[in-house]
Amino acid sequence: MSKAFVRDDGTESLPELPERPVSPHPNWVTAKGLAMIEGEVARLQGALAEAQVRNDLPAVAEASRDLRYWTARRASAEAVPPPSGRDKVQFGSTVTVRREERQDATYRIVGEDEAEPSRGTISYVSPLARALLGRAQGEIVDAVGGETEILKIE
Repeated sequence: MSKAFVRDDGTESLPELPERPVSPHPNWVTAKGLAMIEGEVARLQGALAEAQVRNDLPAVAEASRDLRYWTARRASAEAVPPPSGRDKVQFGSTVTVRREERQDATYRIVGEDEAEPSRGTISYVSPLARALLGRAQGEIVDAVGGETEILKIE
């Protein structure tokens, strides 16, 4: 057995992992984002139980740390209803934009944990989303070092 997680008195201890930082911003979520958080909590509860059965201390430490994070995110989640209209960019809106000398891009503005820019979702606290929120179709905003035109709001 490895001596990495054995105390001087011969008993085993959990490795100390740094906590996952929790954002200081309000935890706004879409319905899909809330379901994703719930899924992570359930998955991690199962992973923790399995790690405890195997007495896998590194896995117990990791699952415990991640479960604390996702439990905190679930507790602070504020479900935001879908956008009420398409006249202004809102949390949950899908926005098609044209950036200087680039192709058109479409993004859905979501909560921080749900954001995955490569899949077309951006966090409402990202610089681009902050520049777009509250703006209307046809407006041009200065975002991320260049002009961005709002082509469509869904």
